[in-house]
Amino acid sequence: MGRDTLTGSRIRERRLMLGLRQAELARQVDISASYLNLIEHNRRRIGGKLLVDLARVLAVEPSMLTEGAEVALLSTLREAAAALSRPVAELDRVDEFAGRFPGWAEVLAHAQKRISSLEQTVQTLSDRLTHDPHLAASLHEVLSTAAAIRSTASILAETGELEAEWRDRFHKNLNEDSQRLAESSRALVNFLDEGNTSADRRGVPQEEVERFFLEAGHHFAELETPDAAAQEIALQTLIEESGALVADAARTIAREALRQYCADARALPLAALSDVLSEHGSNPSAIARAFAVDLPTVLRRLGALPPEVLGQEAGLVVCDGSGSILFHKPVAGFALPRFGASCPLWPLYTALSRPQQPIHREVVQQGRSSVGFDCYAVSWPRLSADFDRDPLYHAVMLILPKREASDAAQSVGASCRICPLAACAARREPSLLKEGF
Repeated sequence: MGRDTLTGSRIRERRLMLGLRQAELARQVDISASYLNLIEHNRRRIGGKLLVDLARVLAVEPSMLTEGAEVALLSTLREAAAALSRPVAELDRVDEFAGRFPGWAEVLAHAQKRISSLEQTVQTLSDRLTHDPHLAASLHEVLSTAAAIRSTASILAETGELEAEWRDRFHKNLNEDSQRLAESSRALVNFLDEGNTSADRRGVPQEEVERFFLEAGHHFAELETPDAAAQEIALQTLIEESGALVADAARTIAREALRQYCADARALPLAALSDVLSEHGSNPSAIARAFAVDLPTVLRRLGALPPEVLGQEAGLVVCDGSGSILFHKPVAGFALPRFGASCPLWPLYTALSRPQQPIHREVVQQGRSSVGFDCYAVSWPRLSADFDRDPLYHAVMLILPKREASDAAQSVGASCRICPLAACAARREPSLLKEGF
């Protein structure tokens, strides 16, 4: 049943919510109770003045009666259904369910968002436990200090009478080690606490670069100029004035990424690109032909465009020849590990195995949602081959969300550690999650 045929159901639910009798509502809008009964059972279509009058009495906007639940709510409900391990019936009636039982629809949508949030937390902690040097150093400090305290306590407890000088020395060591343990534990808790936003918190260089790009929305209006010299001046200013870039390594990584951004912006000027997008849409091949540029430039440029220019949200991933992620721009619904160890089934890695061959795949992430993604990927030689050296390849993948995944969509994961699909030939380590999570 379509959304436009459920207006009557929404009118009935709103009337019951307000405690109005059917006859009373009919009287206030000057129609018969029998006619209102037909409307509420979706046997009569309404519009115009009658719709406006009903909305006024029910204290809602007319669009809330005709459109019902928002698209985001319906999409979340479909995600919740798609996340189950077995097929779910009546997906074609999700509009009717949301229209007739808006409260329960919100409950289910909230639960689905909570599950997605917890899944993202598992992924983040998994990445940190595997790759974060600061976490490893903090854990080492806590364990070393605990071992020192245990050793000192054993001497005091198991040894007989000690000379006063030695006893005082051990007590002093115990006090100092316990203070060090408390400080180390506090620092570790603060590091793991996602809610900690203090200015003193520092991440690894890659985290600082991610924060820098996120704060700018991955788009830098200052760099949208054809003048390379002006771009370089603006680039240095952005880096110097950024509060997110603290480490020298982070500044170096950001500088290289911004210089690539500048080169792409010169090759595909924003105004001209907007015109081509209006004509061809986000078709990478058509855009590459229109500007006579290579596909990697097009994919990087489209991934950096604001949604109002591209016409939709977009994600982007760049990796080197080892498969380690060098840069990524997240997009809602597609989980991107903050470091390496991504799913080997991503088109990004297929492109690495087929140098300079364009790859297009429709994918859906296993266990996450029914939302599909169009992924365009290609690898290119960042360092060309010579008689005494091999080429050095990088790969880029543009991620464009779709409303729903088709039956032909390829199932991929985010990372083996948080992928619930057990029967996967590409799996390289056991998952933390169970099948059907």
